[in-house]
Amino acid sequence: MARTIATASEADAPRSGRGPVRAAARIGAHVSGRPRWWAEAALIAICYLAYSMVRNLVPADHAAAVSRAHEILKIEQMLRLDVEYELNRLFVDHVWLGVTANYYYATLHFAVTIGVLVWLYAWHPGRYVAYRWVLFGTTLTALIGFYSYPLAPPRMLPGYVDTVIEFNTWGLYDSSPVAAISNQYAAMPSLHTAWSLWCGIAIFTVAERRWVRALALAYPTVTVLVIMGTANHFILDAVGGAAVLAIGYAVSPGTLRTMAVVFQMRRSTA
Repeated sequence: MARTIATASEADAPRSGRGPVRAAARIGAHVSGRPRWWAEAALIAICYLAYSMVRNLVPADHAAAVSRAHEILKIEQMLRLDVEYELNRLFVDHVWLGVTANYYYATLHFAVTIGVLVWLYAWHPGRYVAYRWVLFGTTLTALIGFYSYPLAPPRMLPGYVDTVIEFNTWGLYDSSPVAAISNQYAAMPSLHTAWSLWCGIAIFTVAERRWVRALALAYPTVTVLVIMGTANHFILDAVGGAAVLAIGYAVSPGTLRTMAVVFQMRRSTA
C-alpha cells in the first residue's frame, strides 16, 4: 500500500528541471504511505499523556504570571495592539456570542485537530506522516514555551470578564474532564492558535473544493477572535502560537531531510 502511494507521489513530482523543488517533491514521495493504525493510535496516546503531564508542570506562581500579563499588555498598548478588552466586552454584552465562544473554545480545539488527523490518515495517507510530525514538533515547542514563560490570561486581570463564570458554562479550566490538562498559566504561546493554523494549512493545501478551503482559512481566524473574546489569551499569545507552528515546520523530519538533500545538491554542483 505504502509503495503504491509513494509511486503515485513520485508521478506528481515536477518532470522538468532539476534542483531544490524537484528534490523536495521526491523526498515527500519517499516519506509517504499509511502507517499501521494501531501504532499511530499508541504514538498519539503516548504523546497526549506526555503533553498532559508536562503542561501541568508549568510553575504556578500566580503573582509572577500576572506580572508578566501586565507586561504583555503594556507592550500591546505601546504597539496599539490591545484589542482584547473591546472584544471581551463584545462577547459579554451579547450572551449568544459569549456562550457559543465558550463551547467553541472548550471543544473544537481537540475535536477539529483530531478530526483533521483522522481525515489525513484515512483519505490522504501520503500527506499524513509529514503533517503529524509538524503537529508534534509544534506541540513540543509550545510546551517548552509554557514552562519557560508562565503567563496569566487576560481574564485574571482587572476589568476583564471570565465568560465561563459569567455565563456559567462548561469550560476547559473548571471541573470539566479536560481541566486536568489546562494549566491556567500556560497561555504563551496560544496552542489554540497553533493547532487551528495547523488544521487550516493542512486542509487548505490538501482539499480541492473551494468552500472547504474557505472554511480552512476561516477556522484559525475565528479561533483567534474567540481566544481573545473569552479573555483567555492576548493577541501576542496568538503571535506566539504562529511562531511555534513555524518552528514545528522547521524541525519536522520532512523539512530537515529536504534541506539536507538540497544542501548536498548545492555542494555537488559547486
